[in-house]
Amino acid sequence: MLGDAFEYTKTALLGQWLRWLILLVGTVIFPILLGYTLHVYRGGRAPPDPQDWILVCIDGIRLFVVQLVYAIPVVIISIALNLAFLIPVSVVSGPGGSIEGAAGSAALLVIAALAILELVLSIAISLVSLIASVRFARTGSFGEAFNIRAVLAHIGRIGWGSYILALIALYIALMVFVLVMMLVGVLTLGIGFLLLIPLSPALSIFVARYITLVYDSAASGDQPVPA
Repeated sequence: MLGDAFEYTKTALLGQWLRWLILLVGTVIFPILLGYTLHVYRGGRAPPDPQDWILVCIDGIRLFVVQLVYAIPVVIISIALNLAFLIPVSVVSGPGGSIEGAAGSAALLVIAALAILELVLSIAISLVSLIASVRFARTGSFGEAFNIRAVLAHIGRIGWGSYILALIALYIALMVFVLVMMLVGVLTLGIGFLLLIPLSPALSIFVARYITLVYDSAASGDQPVPA
């Protein structure tokens, strides 16, 4: 799947300089890049060749809404965690601002619990939202994007172990890429770091194609949305 995603990305961008430029603009005007990601999620051997980039941008906004809704629980926990850091200073601080006694221990326990909850929730929601995003791209339905039972059933057909291992392989590949780019950046006195800017659309397409292949590794009853 990594090899397929790499070849797919090359086909999508090499020689397609106008598309690459538009997607590079999409790293700033993010709905453009998100919209192209949605079109990649719809599947097919050939990369999408949009003729209406306004429609692509609208699709990107729709996908952003889906991802934003899934992120709400993590955002709430994150806000609570940041507020919890104020507790030792404003409520349980002793002389000189030190944390003392049972109240201080309780405050630290709350912070630790919230931090663990945020981590676990982030991982769990990421696992679900990736498949939900592809499901949304295939069905075009917000309702199906939040059909948790169907999303979990699809992950079950992939296999939870296979799904998690596939994502670990993706993250390792991305980490290797980042390390190589950092090394190039150091060896070229920082010039290499500038390569990350034009390569950002390629990374997005690579990841989107890989997730699509993971999704398609299980039989699905979803109907693709006509391009």
